[in-house]
Amino acid sequence: MAALASLSLLMAGCSTHGPERTECGAKAAPVLDALSQFTAANVPAVGPEEIPVEMPGKGSPEEGAGLPGKGLAQHPMLYIGEGCNKMFLVHEGKVIWTYSTGPGWEYDDAWLLSNGNILFTRMQWAGEVTPQKKIIWRMDAGKGGEIHTIQPIGLDRCLVVENGSPAKCRIINKKTGKVEMEHDFSTADTGQSVHAQFRRARLTAQGTYLIPYLQANHVAEYDQDWRPIWSYNIPSPWAAIRLKNGNTLITDEREELTREVNSRGETVWEFKLSELPPEIGFKGCQSCIRLDNGNTIFCSRANGEKTQLVEVTPDKKVVWALRDWKHLGQATAIQVLDDPGIPEHPGDLQR
Repeated sequence: MAALASLSLLMAGCSTHGPERTECGAKAAPVLDALSQFTAANVPAVGPEEIPVEMPGKGSPEEGAGLPGKGLAQHPMLYIGEGCNKMFLVHEGKVIWTYSTGPGWEYDDAWLLSNGNILFTRMQWAGEVTPQKKIIWRMDAGKGGEIHTIQPIGLDRCLVVENGSPAKCRIINKKTGKVEMEHDFSTADTGQSVHAQFRRARLTAQGTYLIPYLQANHVAEYDQDWRPIWSYNIPSPWAAIRLKNGNTLITDEREELTREVNSRGETVWEFKLSELPPEIGFKGCQSCIRLDNGNTIFCSRANGEKTQLVEVTPDKKVVWALRDWKHLGQATAIQVLDDPGIPEHPGDLQR
């Protein structure tokens, strides 16, 4: 478990305390400092390996009118969506940077790191791109495999899940190429469809593995030796987040709900998309994030016409709904960039 030992050393010297600064003096939202790299003079309009794509939506001047919140100005964010292989950085109400990887499927996971690089999955491969649009690391899926999950562990390592027969979870040193941990999942446990095995997996702040089995209809947690320590049955768990309060926030794609459960499996909060006012026009949630203020943002592919993002308070008041097909594509996942936490510290962003 070399990677986990390194993770412990990484985390020991810099734990987050409060929204402003950490014990080691770094700002609690360091990715905001990285945004200036994306608008620098040395950033090309199109990168050397970039493949332009057509936008799937058809925006109109009146779209989003009357929806709550401040539109694109609500949050600075990294924004991706399956069906639109173009990632977007949004800051101060404008798209400040994009990167495209050509037609096909699909973006599912992406992270803006504190050094300014973006780590992402593209189904057929995973990669890391700089603000100057250079791919500095790439991992291709094996024959018949798919990569939908990636998570940074420090700046040099990452957790990757490759769907396949069998599916495999790995911790990879991007600098050396060494696989520092590998675990094979039983095909009988994950289901027969490679595509529907996993969308998200996470290494928690405690060093455990939190795995939503999309096709096998449950979420499982394992210790560092892959012994099961917790599980929860739920249809089609697209994503699961271990929150800082110890609860787990699970997105159920089939039943169109998000449920927060405690370690005993008790529901402590739940939001069904059917609870949204019909004028919001939101359907088909895939992932969500829990903000530091307690609000939850839901993300949807939205089929090129409906609302892409919705933010609700703990008491289920809608404070923001984004429908902007002029500037953005589908919203499978976002990273809110002014939320406290260091992305490459597992658990810091609660996602």
